[in-house]
Amino acid sequence: MINCVKDLDQAKRKLKSLSARTSPESQKAAISTVVEILNNVQKEGDKALISYTERFDGFHPNPLKVPFEQLEIAWETTPSSLKKALELAKNRIEDFHQRQKPTDLNYTGIHGERLGRRWRPVQNAGIYVPGGKASYPSTVLMNAIPAQVAGVERLIMASPADRNGYVNKTVLAAAHLVGINELFRIGGAQAIAAMAFGTRTIPKVDVISGPGNLYVTLAKKAVYGEVGVDSLAGPSEILIIADHTADAEHVASDMLAQAEHDPLAASILLTTDPTLAKAIPEAIKQQMSNHPRAEICKSSLANWGLIVICKTLNECTYLSNLFAPEHLELLVENPHAISENINNAGAIFLGNWSPEAVGDYLAGPNHTLPTSGTARFSGALSVETFLRHTSLIEFNAEALNATSSAIRELANSEGLHSHSESIRLRTEENF
Repeated sequence: MINCVKDLDQAKRKLKSLSARTSPESQKAAISTVVEILNNVQKEGDKALISYTERFDGFHPNPLKVPFEQLEIAWETTPSSLKKALELAKNRIEDFHQRQKPTDLNYTGIHGERLGRRWRPVQNAGIYVPGGKASYPSTVLMNAIPAQVAGVERLIMASPADRNGYVNKTVLAAAHLVGINELFRIGGAQAIAAMAFGTRTIPKVDVISGPGNLYVTLAKKAVYGEVGVDSLAGPSEILIIADHTADAEHVASDMLAQAEHDPLAASILLTTDPTLAKAIPEAIKQQMSNHPRAEICKSSLANWGLIVICKTLNECTYLSNLFAPEHLELLVENPHAISENINNAGAIFLGNWSPEAVGDYLAGPNHTLPTSGTARFSGALSVETFLRHTSLIEFNAEALNATSSAIRELANSEGLHSHSESIRLRTEENF
């Protein structure tokens, strides 16, 4: 069911293949479909959205917008225990994101010049919440809350409906909880196109965030530049570093928690304990008995599951940094010491009491994380995703006179005559 290797070079090759599990070659057909959808939505607006929704989702979306009353009813009829869980998650996520708000920068230079950087929110943002194989109210919270903390004026949401035209009830309840008033029952690349270009019904936004399938991701990639996007998320992944102190049942459950997302999800264990490695397949088999998503788990683990037996924990951290996982669990005796050697990871979960699921739902930090090795250069969705910063520059005469010679030297070196002249005409200094 799950591949196990001991050789370091073989492990490196396996991890590289896992990072590339959505190769450009496999995306060719999807790319042409996405381009067609984007062009049609840009040209025909709502008409194209209705046509694609009928074609892909099996219902006629009239209207495209979910009536606000449906959000209210969804919240009112949600079981109290689930309401309390959603409220707890909202409060914790909001508290964390409030703490990450950047502050404006202002200071005075040596000649009295004033320099700074000012943060302001985008005016309009759109969040995409996928449907398909599962419902994701947690994605509503993780995307809407940072935007609201940033101060976005208008926040809309798009999410696909079922064949009866209904968006998942708990997704609607979460949307009501965070105060989303404009929710559109469209999905896929057509939803991204609508938010990027705008239609008669759906407003054009400045930033789009939220995960989705391959078509959604390719659409976000294609519209980047027309709008900002949070990231280009691929299939989800977990990498677990475990030593002799780890419990096989816990490791197996955490690998399955990733595998049940998607047939393309990757679950990886790096361990220094051969006994643990040997116990994992049987533990997984037992936990998959009567599992409601067993087929998805089997496909994921058979194709993208991996166990690597390493000689040392240093070898584990080396391979982990090479893979740059979305989620990294440290089920080791001293997780803090190991974490200091981790440079590339979307989120690090330290110790036995911090399974990935706590981060997925309510720990506080955002669960929208870089995948497929992109943790080497990017991080989680944050308040800053919905902010832009502007530089502030205020020179006085003394500052300009003191630096004019250097400015003109640089301008002249680039052959930009008027750049140099704009300085000369303001100063008494002449070359």
